[in-house]
Amino acid sequence: MMEALVNAGGKGTRMGSCDIEKPMHLINGIPVIKRVVDALSLSDNIDRVLVSVSDNTKATERYLKNEGIETITTSGNDFVDDIHKAFEVMSGRFVMTAPADMPLIRKQAVDMLHDFFDPGTMESAIAVVSEDVVRSAGISPSYSIDINGRKWVLSGLCIMDRIKTLDDVFLKESYMQTEMFELAVNINTQNELEMVRKMVGRQTRSTGAETP
Repeated sequence: MMEALVNAGGKGTRMGSCDIEKPMHLINGIPVIKRVVDALSLSDNIDRVLVSVSDNTKATERYLKNEGIETITTSGNDFVDDIHKAFEVMSGRFVMTAPADMPLIRKQAVDMLHDFFDPGTMESAIAVVSEDVVRSAGISPSYSIDINGRKWVLSGLCIMDRIKTLDDVFLKESYMQTEMFELAVNINTQNELEMVRKMVGRQTRSTGAETP
């Protein structure tokens, strides 16, 4: 079993000017943050989900508290500092972390990364998605890494050694290479938000429900 942390305190500046915090954008009537939390909570491998919020995401914090979801307030200004503050109140050796903008994530992806991770030999595990899969979603990745001659994009889903992170140890990274489309999409812009809304809408109209 493992704890999980969802990072939801950022400013979301790439979304442009709007009155809705990025984690609270609705897709098929469900806030993006709820979709991420549900994917983690539904996994039998995750026994606690904590969401980091900040003054940037007050509406998100109110929503999560009304839903009975545990939160911690961080600065929202520095990703590393936010991770440290959250990790200080967590207890497991390893923590699965996820951004709050992965609307298509499902428990299967959570379970796959958990099963890939070997706590005896690994310090961190990062889920990376084939750049071809990301581009097939209509997204141009801003950053990719080369692994054995192929381009891969960081999904944002990873497992970290909590103790070594708090000790400021640089973690040796292992990569879970996947073609999973659900890990290829992050909502960073209005165009990406509308693309996902249309995608989920088409699926719901054709099947009567989203893929569980």
